[in-house]
Amino acid sequence: MDKYFCNPCGYTYDPEKGDPEHGIAPGTPFEAIPDDWTCPICGITKDMFMKVDPNHV
Repeated sequence: MDKYFCNPCGYTYDPEKGDPEHGIAPGTPFEAIPDDWTCPICGITKDMFMKVDPNHV
């Protein structure tokens, strides 16, 4: 499963960890998160996240 990055604050959504504090269970792919979910750090909307390139170091 792909990770997604919040550019403004640096938070990375990791589907293996989810976001349990905000109702997203571990194992939840980013695409399955409700559209009204926001970054738990800075509050930007889900559509502003960028997919992490697994080949980028």
